[in-house]
Amino acid sequence: MQHDSLSVQVTRGGIVESEHSIKAVIVSSTGDLVESWGDVASLVYPRSAIKAMQALAFIEMNGAELFDFSAEEIAICCASHSGEPKHVATVQSMLDKLALSEHDFECGCHWPMRAETSYELAGEGKTPNQLHNNCSGKHAGMLGLAKLLDTSHHGYIEIDHPVQQKISATMAEMCEYDYTNTPWSPDGCSAPTWAMPLTNLALAFAKFSSPDELSPSRQKACKTLYDAVVKHPFMVAGTERYCTDMMTTLQQRVFLKLGAEGVYVAAIPELKLGIALKCDDGAIRAAESAMTALLDHVGITSFVPDAEMSHYRSVTLKNWQKRITGSISCDL
Repeated sequence: MQHDSLSVQVTRGGIVESEHSIKAVIVSSTGDLVESWGDVASLVYPRSAIKAMQALAFIEMNGAELFDFSAEEIAICCASHSGEPKHVATVQSMLDKLALSEHDFECGCHWPMRAETSYELAGEGKTPNQLHNNCSGKHAGMLGLAKLLDTSHHGYIEIDHPVQQKISATMAEMCEYDYTNTPWSPDGCSAPTWAMPLTNLALAFAKFSSPDELSPSRQKACKTLYDAVVKHPFMVAGTERYCTDMMTTLQQRVFLKLGAEGVYVAAIPELKLGIALKCDDGAIRAAESAMTALLDHVGITSFVPDAEMSHYRSVTLKNWQKRITGSISCDL
């Protein structure tokens, strides 16, 4: 069933102040398009929403077992983490197990995504390093993949490096999409990101949610990744982050992951569904609102008391004096 684009409305004083347009699609693990909103055949960059797929080759080649990665370390391979102390310590542990250092990363450094963590770091007279990069867990997995492929890790972010070639080949199988001639660009962390239709992105996460038709090694890898991220949702994002909080609320029933510029994906095993959406103007606040509406729509939130879900369904906006000014909600 196909519909017009979803609408996320920002209200103030009883009228709509701003409106975001969302395209979204729900796909089954058998490849059936269940429902869509807007032009889901157009190309989008999934950005960080694809991190679980980028980690898949490393896990499938038994990297976690060979390097003794814990479930939390597997989870942070899929993360856009907030750079909090536990995130940094977890990535450092991964580097120690790989016998590498922060200097081997090629992701660049930025201040932690969580403002309070940045303030604390600055208050200690410190500056961030590459461990604080929200993609450092993903890059640790890529460094591990280079070791598994018995190739130099130098230049592992380049599109023609064996690491990225292995990742793109694995993603092509999961998404059923040929990346050979599709647009691509360095992502914020400098690793490649490939454009694809939203439908193919949702298909990959539908398979991830229900991998029974995949090869035994890929089935195991998908289940290993899924179990890690839903059991350790803090590692995927962090304090007061939608991914972490909603996965905690949904009690391991759903894997959620955002991507920059308003992309979101969900994998729902008990329904054997994948969801992918893109906010046309790139607003993450709207993408989160739309994802909540879609999770409600497929019924996976039905066991959660309304009191727990209400603040996701209608996000209250407040000013600096903590006075309510409006709300954000999705019209579905």
